[in-house]
Amino acid sequence: MKPTMKSLSITIALAAALAGCGQEAAKVEQKVDKTAADAKAKTEADAKAVADAAKEEEAKQIAMEAYVFAYPLVTMEYTRRVSTNVDKPVGTHAPMGQFARLREYPNAKFRDVTAPNADTLYTVAWFDLSKEPWIVSVPDMKDRYFLMPMLDGYTNVFADPGKRTTGTKAQKYAITGPGWKGELPPGVIEYKSGTNMVWLLGRIYCTGTPEDYKAVHAIQDQISAVPLSAYGKPYTPEAGKVDAAIDGKKAVRDQVDALDGAAYFKLVAELMKANPPAAEDAPALAKFAKIGLVPGQDFDASKLEAPVAKGIAAAPKPAQEKVMGWMKEGILAGDLKLEHGWLFTTKTGLYGTNYRQRALVTAIGLGANRPQDAVYPTSEGPDVLKSYDGKKKYVMRFAKGELPPVNGFWSLTMYNAEYFFVDNPLNRYTLSQRNKLKVNPDGSVDLFIQHESPGKDKESNWLPAPADKFILMMRLYWPKEKAPSLLDGSWKIPEVKEVS
Repeated sequence: MKPTMKSLSITIALAAALAGCGQEAAKVEQKVDKTAADAKAKTEADAKAVADAAKEEEAKQIAMEAYVFAYPLVTMEYTRRVSTNVDKPVGTHAPMGQFARLREYPNAKFRDVTAPNADTLYTVAWFDLSKEPWIVSVPDMKDRYFLMPMLDGYTNVFADPGKRTTGTKAQKYAITGPGWKGELPPGVIEYKSGTNMVWLLGRIYCTGTPEDYKAVHAIQDQISAVPLSAYGKPYTPEAGKVDAAIDGKKAVRDQVDALDGAAYFKLVAELMKANPPAAEDAPALAKFAKIGLVPGQDFDASKLEAPVAKGIAAAPKPAQEKVMGWMKEGILAGDLKLEHGWLFTTKTGLYGTNYRQRALVTAIGLGANRPQDAVYPTSEGPDVLKSYDGKKKYVMRFAKGELPPVNGFWSLTMYNAEYFFVDNPLNRYTLSQRNKLKVNPDGSVDLFIQHESPGKDKESNWLPAPADKFILMMRLYWPKEKAPSLLDGSWKIPEVKEVS
């Protein structure tokens, strides 16, 4: 039976309708697929964002730890650059391998090292031990107090020859690097450094009088250093090379703090090649490897995953806060003590894995000695809730017979809020046992700490303060180890009291 025109039309219409339904179904299916794909993509993007955020935060935390760990090494390097950027010794500067002989006490313009002292004349030198050892000769000190501490690149005092440990007769030291093996001339004492960067930060006690300056200058001129290959032979050191790019005016701490994360760790990696971390640092180094910081290898932030690079970039400022925050947290940890407003520690010079302690001491007292050689109590205010202010007046009283118990010497130093000397009309930055301090009728001694003069009759005991905030630091060189002693707590530092 032949289809009629009507039935054919119905068939075509039905087929078209079915085709339309198929197209609509396909569109619906496409929409469903797209919605599912979008949802999957969003889920994956959200998961990636969460993972990236976690990765960035982890990198930031690790980078902060690594920053604190390496802070002493970077600070030492910047200090070395500034200190040695001359062609010949001048003032506190000298080329590598040559002594800078400070001929008088630093003044308020001095910015090379934070918390400088004005009790001893520095005789300092920087050494690179990567090629060979250096031999240092020290003359007979004739019973004068002196100390020749040697710091490695991480500020550990690996040797501390001086009156306390080796006596005051003439001495010769060989400073050898971590990889050196060989024989030394007879009569030469070996001090092995864990790093090829070494800072010998010699100190010789001086009363500051013209006569004593002259006597100490004569001693300084006899202190010498030569590479082992030149020992016993005529030796003339080479002139230093001056790098105009090195900033000799901006404080080292400010230069270090200004480095961004990538630049900081690039320098750290380079420095660790010649200054390897200690074996005990292995657990920390395993963690640092997660952000690309590996001893002996270059560091390149551009090759890291974006979240890791971002975490590193965000680390410097909070890491710096972490360093300074140890001034309070260290008390709870037992590494620092706070007594009568004085913060101090007997954990200096040798730090082990106490990285925050090491970094804090670097920040506020670079060059600190072992506690048996010196302790540095510091006070920012009469108590933890107050800061010293030059608009106010203060008195520090030592009872009769209770001046600081030391075998070497003691002093009280005035610093501004950045730990530098304060300019004042007397050019006086310290009070110490070398001052002719006026004694009260009852045998006590009052030290007057204020901006304006306390009066002519009291100026012998006056430590001038700035007009605004200031910081006080005591130095007890060779503190007594038997009572009364700061080391065992049997002697307490007097509090600094505000007076009307």
